[in-house]
Amino acid sequence: MDASFGTIWEAVAARLPGAIAISEPWRDYSYAEFENRSARLAAALEAGGVGPGAKVACYLYNGAAYLETVFAALKLGAVPVNANYRYTAAELTALLADADAAAVVFSGELGANVTHAAEHLPTLRVLVRVGPAPTPVPTNRIAEFEEVLARHSPRAVTPRPGTDQIFMYTGGTTGKPKGVIWQQRDLLHSLVVPIFRPAGAADLPATLAEVVALAASARASGRAPTVMPVVPLMHATGLFNSMGALLVGGRVVTARPGGLDARDVWETVAAQEASTIIVAGNAVCQPLVDELLAVERAGRRHDLGPLRSVISSGTALSDRLKHALHARAEVTIIDAIASSEGGPFAFAITSSVDDLPARFFPVPATKVLAEGDRDVVPGGGEAGVLAYSGPMPLGYYKDQERTARTFRIVDGVRYSIPGDLARVEADGAIRFLGRGSGVINTGGEKVHPQEVEDALLTHPDVLDTAVVGVPDEIWGERVGAVVATASDKLSANELQEWVRRRLAGYKVPRSIVRVRELPRTPTGKLELAWARRVIQESPAHTDDDTSTRRR
Repeated sequence: MDASFGTIWEAVAARLPGAIAISEPWRDYSYAEFENRSARLAAALEAGGVGPGAKVACYLYNGAAYLETVFAALKLGAVPVNANYRYTAAELTALLADADAAAVVFSGELGANVTHAAEHLPTLRVLVRVGPAPTPVPTNRIAEFEEVLARHSPRAVTPRPGTDQIFMYTGGTTGKPKGVIWQQRDLLHSLVVPIFRPAGAADLPATLAEVVALAASARASGRAPTVMPVVPLMHATGLFNSMGALLVGGRVVTARPGGLDARDVWETVAAQEASTIIVAGNAVCQPLVDELLAVERAGRRHDLGPLRSVISSGTALSDRLKHALHARAEVTIIDAIASSEGGPFAFAITSSVDDLPARFFPVPATKVLAEGDRDVVPGGGEAGVLAYSGPMPLGYYKDQERTARTFRIVDGVRYSIPGDLARVEADGAIRFLGRGSGVINTGGEKVHPQEVEDALLTHPDVLDTAVVGVPDEIWGERVGAVVATASDKLSANELQEWVRRRLAGYKVPRSIVRVRELPRTPTGKLELAWARRVIQESPAHTDDDTSTRRR
């Protein structure tokens, strides 16, 4: 099927005009409204000089406007670009410059940063603000979203091919953001397992008419998902799964804008009968579980009856939190090892506490490659890099060297190899070890941070953790950990012994700093330089005397 997401959404909207596509806290949008509003925004962008191939940045909080902006860009053959709403003015300007953005649609509260970008980027032609700005913005170039829609007639439906693109900027844990180029037809193929099969299709539909028929059938039978992205839509997992839901007649639900409000999330799940929530590991799931426990202590319970699945990707989701969710709801938890560059490489799927501890098993398109591009032998203990030969991006925008390193040909097959390390157990399960660039070399021994983090997270008082290598005069590097805990009694010695019972002695953190929480981004990312700085600024550590402090 050679059609863009926008062309499919247009056809689904024509078939299901009255069905609800998006639910915000204050209003619902039918498929017809979704299409009409997006067509008006597309007309406004086109009038401002945005056409096929032009980049349209989404610098927005979650809400209907985010998806409407994506839809508007897709209608033109323009390229939607995600922009992290936590970026400073300089960071936003750098990303928009790298993307060659022609337009940006942004939340009103972020206006000052956009003004900075507009002053430094003459190629930025269209600026559209969603909602009022808390303070006056000194430029007359900014148009207000609803006024723009009112001024323009809907742009006529024009079919677009599956070769149209979407950019997904990914910053990882270090370095400047990189624009990953997805062709929409490849992204469609990547959604067969999570979207199309649950809706009733064995494979990707072959024609536009088949997709529309599937959407109508799924909506009528109740198989169309009601998806609530708790993660920001700037996160690939949140956006791609939400976009997928709209392909099959589903509905996207958003919570109140602002920071994560766990109570609001659970109340919205109940009120909107959300069947799926999308999270990003412990960083998002821990507050959700904390809220469930707090309400239970008060003698009440949140209604989790509508919830059927939890999708997590991007960072670790501990068995402790999975247990808490399984004990309170009949949910399937789909935990994925994936990246913006491709995948998912592997899934750990659990449907009850009996399935714990969770284990990751690779999809058929995944290999683990050792040095020399050899297949890692299961059960041999050797670490290799995850490689994926399924639907994948074209590469990185304006970075051929990095593209050549990440997307490689092995035995005549193109693989996405972002650098994630793993071991293969005897039964074929994958043990994820983290990104290769983060490997700690301590006295010649290699320590994979993810392995140590997994061990720390099994402690009942550890809420979150980051493990990094810090300089050491004798060993080159030593293992250090920043541990988030609410317990005032949890000591570094107790944590060291906890890890020592599970891992080799050289993997035990010699430096441990306790904090109340780790400053993760809404997508679950953590700046590793911050963790190293916190450890290095803490009191000196020795093998026998590891002190801790609160920050």
